[in-house]
Amino acid sequence: MAMTPFDCTSGVWEQGWYVPASKMPSPNFGPRPLGTQVDLIVLHAISLPPGIYGGPQVLEFFTNQLDGQSHPSFGQIEGMAVSAHFFIRRDGALWQCVSCDDRAWHAGVSCYRGRDNCNDDSIGIELEGLEGDRFEDAQYACLQRLCLDIMQRYAIAHIAGHEHISPGRKGDPGAGFDWPRLQNILQRDGSNGCDSK
Repeated sequence: MAMTPFDCTSGVWEQGWYVPASKMPSPNFGPRPLGTQVDLIVLHAISLPPGIYGGPQVLEFFTNQLDGQSHPSFGQIEGMAVSAHFFIRRDGALWQCVSCDDRAWHAGVSCYRGRDNCNDDSIGIELEGLEGDRFEDAQYACLQRLCLDIMQRYAIAHIAGHEHISPGRKGDPGAGFDWPRLQNILQRDGSNGCDSK
């Protein structure tokens, strides 16, 4: 099977799967529209139950295995079919649920860069955390490496939060996410062409 040039040079991609990540494939994905150029990374925050970290519930949610009766807060999300490409735990552990070549279901109703349906041309990264709270150094370190490797494979021009693509509907990752820190990291490592919030 022929590999793309980025697969050959970086050695970290296999058909949209990021080799350093642990895999937990989700059934919640679809094809990207024909001719789509992936140029956006969308950052989110999630924890299940809210404010509880380290359990299996987020990955269970993305793979339709979450027991809606196991916590009172799960009733409102039971039966929802959602996913993200990546999930970064508080300790920096990285999971991938959808190939980046496919369309994950993370953005919902959204608009950014004058385009609707941000799922079509974006890569969704979920950070384990609460909207508005701070994130861990290990998460920033993982996010840095991941973003840089994504930028080697895809023509990423923008990094935004869920709050930026769905204003008024979503507020994550929120005020606790350090956008200048991420921007400084990426600029230092040579990704000057990418606009992050």
